[in-house]
Amino acid sequence: MAAKKKSKKSKKSKQSPIVLFLLVGVIALGGYYMLTGNDPLGLFVETETIAPTVVGQIETPLALPSTPVPQVDTTVQGDWWEVYFADWQNKNDPENYAGTIEEEIIKKIDAAQESIHIASFEFNLTPVADALIRAHERGVDIRWVTDDEHGLEADEEPGHGQFEMLMDEGIEVRDDGRSALMHNKFWIFDREIVWTGSTNITENGIFDQDNNVIVVRSPALAEIYEREFDEMWNGEFGPRSPSTVEQQSVVVDGTQIQVLFAAEDEAMDYILPYLANAQSSIRFMAFSFTYDNMEDVITDRFENGVDVAGVFEKLGSSTEYSELGDMYCSKMKVRRDGNGGFLHHKVVIVDERIVITGSLNFSDNANDSNDENVIIVDNSDIAALYLEEFERVWAVANDVEPGKFDCP
Repeated sequence: MAAKKKSKKSKKSKQSPIVLFLLVGVIALGGYYMLTGNDPLGLFVETETIAPTVVGQIETPLALPSTPVPQVDTTVQGDWWEVYFADWQNKNDPENYAGTIEEEIIKKIDAAQESIHIASFEFNLTPVADALIRAHERGVDIRWVTDDEHGLEADEEPGHGQFEMLMDEGIEVRDDGRSALMHNKFWIFDREIVWTGSTNITENGIFDQDNNVIVVRSPALAEIYEREFDEMWNGEFGPRSPSTVEQQSVVVDGTQIQVLFAAEDEAMDYILPYLANAQSSIRFMAFSFTYDNMEDVITDRFENGVDVAGVFEKLGSSTEYSELGDMYCSKMKVRRDGNGGFLHHKVVIVDERIVITGSLNFSDNANDSNDENVIIVDNSDIAALYLEEFERVWAVANDVEPGKFDCP
């Protein structure tokens, strides 16, 4: 035992001059750094490690667009968001709207004090019209932009007439007057609350379909939507309307929110990088999914180990234009909706924290021609609710029938 101790002590004594030499060297370099600010060995300046951006094997390299400078909304604290889903399985009686999206929007209308500005595609709910008329009578500024064919022209059909009710009371309604769609579904209350998502304010939208609503209390976010509303109110629609995409990002209580408007913002150019950078999972629910580049990006992530699952609306998903066949043949987990009405969602959830939703279907027409809005929210609590909705939709959806697609 004594010999071993002596050997260890001897080894330590031999290393002491080396340690002393290194210590003197570090002290000398430290003095040089203090005097000159130079650090030739990188011992004193902390370097930033930048994780590589994963974009996969995309034919055309896909870079994240320049990040807009966010408008930080410091006035919003606490419970600043709400999320609602249509429940056609349990709440499917238009005569009884208690506990439904219709009840929630009537509450917002009845609480409004100054203004309600609406860009909404379709409308046929008389109780909502009645609530808007009540608000108008107490002095609230109410204005509505809608689609020509599916809005004001459809108002003359049986079961409609709610726009006429509003206009008879002096509430102004304008349409887009063009062949492409004014397909938005957003409401702005008192320049403070934004209501958006996939839900048309119709019987079908609330009582027969799968739909979602997200409500955000943020004056900064409301201002972004007000700017878009003003453009349409003044007759600026489609790809020729001005884009302010670099001013359409806010932070609300620590949550980053990005807003996109089609067609002027070329929304898909901003959406695809979120998908290309998915690390663990992608979930989607799609009324219409025919956008080839989006399918390419999702397929790339799937081939690189990302867990992908999605539900398509059954109407149109068997056509040659739908991405269902390609995804099915690539062995992704895909199903077709089991709802008796429509799966009307336009939702993607990335890595269990990023929610992409709004009025934009995943199609060329939606991206290039229509008036649409998309909201992208980076919040795991909100994402958890959308994932619950995905699981509900998935559970009643149907597997693709074997042999339906001729896979190579």
